[in-house]
Amino acid sequence: MKMRELIDTAEVPGGEELRLFRRGDDFIIAIGGNELMNSRMSGSEEALATMTCDRLRSPGAAHLLIGGYGMGFTLRAALAKLGPDAKITVAELVPAILDWARGPMAELAAGCLDDPRVELVIGDVATTIAAATRRYDAILLDVDNGPDGLTHPSNDRLYSPGGLAVAKAALRPGGILAIWSAAPDARFARRLTASGFKVEEVGVRARSNGKGPRHVIWFARSG
Repeated sequence: MKMRELIDTAEVPGGEELRLFRRGDDFIIAIGGNELMNSRMSGSEEALATMTCDRLRSPGAAHLLIGGYGMGFTLRAALAKLGPDAKITVAELVPAILDWARGPMAELAAGCLDDPRVELVIGDVATTIAAATRRYDAILLDVDNGPDGLTHPSNDRLYSPGGLAVAKAALRPGGILAIWSAAPDARFARRLTASGFKVEEVGVRARSNGKGPRHVIWFARSG
């Protein structure tokens, strides 16, 4: 069995340390005792993008906001689905994540950060959302393992009633707030509905071959 090799560490502002590991050809990003991302399990992160794009009313020139670059699975899948007039803003809190994408994980990134449709914002996605009014056709959030601030404690505000109201205001009419989670959360699903969204909950497998743990994506459409 191949051993995990620690490649680098990065501080999350106001949070715990992120660690990047390599095991053979695979990469792992972990925080504390939690494995946040694994390059072998991209299916549900890709589905976050593809299933959101399939639900867009005007995908040709859509503007998406992706919260958290991660390993780029969601960004690359969105770029593959959207046309040349689309725009994707990526808000990443930890600059080292993007350094890793251009460094040890450059082959995995496949140049997606240099696509002319991509705009990078270094900072808290909650701040980016709060600065927008009717700007985005979709907001895609994969910044924690679910609707709680695991990676960054202040992320809790993203999932609060107030945070959901701010996200709704940042969406264009009929826009979609898509949230990835490692597990179901009936309480949060009810909160989305109570915030005025039309909610669809979809179970997806962690791996693109349809295997692995079952994850959840909520697609919450604004009025």
